[in-house]
Amino acid sequence: MGINRRGLTSDLVPFVEERLELTSLQVAFQPIFDLGNDSKPFAYEALMRSDDERFVDPPAVIRSSIDRDVCGELGRLMRHLAVEQCRNHPIFLNVHPHEFEDGWLVRPDDPIFRHDHPIYLEITESVPLSHENHCRGTLSEVRANGARLAVDDLGAGYSNLLYIAELEPEIVKLDAGLARAIVRNERSERLVARIVDLCRDMGAEVVAEGIETREQLDAVVRAGCRYGQGFFLGRPQRADFSSA
Repeated sequence: MGINRRGLTSDLVPFVEERLELTSLQVAFQPIFDLGNDSKPFAYEALMRSDDERFVDPPAVIRSSIDRDVCGELGRLMRHLAVEQCRNHPIFLNVHPHEFEDGWLVRPDDPIFRHDHPIYLEITESVPLSHENHCRGTLSEVRANGARLAVDDLGAGYSNLLYIAELEPEIVKLDAGLARAIVRNERSERLVARIVDLCRDMGAEVVAEGIETREQLDAVVRAGCRYGQGFFLGRPQRADFSSA
């Protein structure tokens, strides 16, 4: 399915695609399920996709955007396409650290401010360390205007729960490795349960990522995770929810 350009008034599509030297950019949506509500979709994470064989890996597109100094424009374009194609559901939108430096996110006409449902800006746990000054100021401004925050990859690489306490996200996403580890032994499950309790104590609900089996799903539910995401529950799909 091609990009739905309905309502697109900017010139960002041809501009970004030309600067990146690729033929098309698209968005796929992966559902995030409410595990305590008959496993109904709670929201959809918007994921970058391209049919260009040189850019089938999204990180390659992002690296190219950084090299060509259009990372901010690329992020703005992805947010526009996601909001246009998923008008009637909450959306999770990944934000690259470089986007905190260029000011696009705080523009009053950004697509996230015209969405009728919650928008969660998803950042990795290391972002406050690498772009602390820009990150905190930008997040404060966009959250004051209604956006919400999700911190991704808790438990992968650098882990500092202090940043969860300081940033006060509405959502914390557990790294997919924890979903794999949780079924190996009882101690891993107890560890995840403690992490979930701690996040809730700090006001954040938890999404368990990387759920690929029924065994993993049952384990994260026992550990207290409210939400789940992974191939067992639903794969990313290029779909238009604009009229759903």
